[in-house]
Amino acid sequence: MVGGGQLARMTHEAGIPLGIRFKLLSDTPQDSAAQVVSDVVIGDYRDLETLRAFAQGCDVVTFDHEHVPAEHLRALEADGVVIRPGVEALLHAQDKGVMRERLRAAGVPCPRHRIVTDPTDVARFAEEGHGFPVVLKTVRGGYDGKGVWVVRDAADAADPFRAGVPVLAEEMVDFSRELAANVVRSPHGQAVAYPVVESIQVDGVCDTVIAPAPGLSGELSAQAQELALRIASELGVVGHLAVELFETRDGRLLVNELAMRPHNSGHWSQDGAVTSQFANHVRAVLDLPLGDPRPRATWTVMTNVLGGDFPDMYGAYLHCMARDPGLKIHMYGKDVKPGRKVGHVNTYGDDLADVRERGRHAADYLRGTITE
Repeated sequence: MVGGGQLARMTHEAGIPLGIRFKLLSDTPQDSAAQVVSDVVIGDYRDLETLRAFAQGCDVVTFDHEHVPAEHLRALEADGVVIRPGVEALLHAQDKGVMRERLRAAGVPCPRHRIVTDPTDVARFAEEGHGFPVVLKTVRGGYDGKGVWVVRDAADAADPFRAGVPVLAEEMVDFSRELAANVVRSPHGQAVAYPVVESIQVDGVCDTVIAPAPGLSGELSAQAQELALRIASELGVVGHLAVELFETRDGRLLVNELAMRPHNSGHWSQDGAVTSQFANHVRAVLDLPLGDPRPRATWTVMTNVLGGDFPDMYGAYLHCMARDPGLKIHMYGKDVKPGRKVGHVNTYGDDLADVRERGRHAADYLRGTITE
């Protein structure tokens, strides 16, 4: 797996019961996955020769992020390296402009959009549609709210163009909530779909995921799952695909983003599904039969733990575990920094309000926001 973050850490964990030998390309020995994987190569994923050396002896190479240059992935494929997802699929998670055009051509519902060249062009885009505000995104490199701006006039639109990469303009969608449809697809086309979840964002960062999305009609739920499965098939995705969606106030679904790797909106499945997203990603890239994605409980809630002002969380673990033996704490081994994702908590049960409160209390206590 290329990338040493928490997704690689949890994917490695999911492969252990299957006896999978796991090799990691990590930036530093301190990265989340590098702390727990025995076979670690320290190197730069942007360097082709480093990638070539790393891939030797691997049956398959997969990723915990989408940032490996496409030209390097093509070179690896030309060398005979098996890459899953392949470069032609992964490109749609790397480049938002390419993704938007491919989905539009396939008839997938998306916000109105186009590539813009400067603030004056942003103003023209606004005039062509619903006016300001307009959402601007760098086509590459953004995550957790980074690389995304909401601009209210042309004078407010200069910052995105300073990054030196193309900028995508999108209409500001009037949505009631954000959803995510997570699916996994194998090389020979077997696919499974997890329950559609509600994803609650705070300051552009995922805060809470509720599985399944409360109050979602059976019709919209099925539509979201079918849409994600169709996208996975159309793009030739192998492995896990997360399709982030807007549920509009008039009852439509629009695709917001794609991620071709395990995803924050699927972390609930570690404890809340028969087979987690991580286990199914391992199965898919190795072309093993996929596992059951059905939920184990009526409700499962994932609450992200963000770093606060208290770097030593060990004492907080003791309190949370003693107070609520039923919760599941997953920590990533990261240095604690304010606002940084350092772990998540999964809670589950039959009473959604209780499940949410338990998760919220644990996450806030671990962060130090509350002390009792």
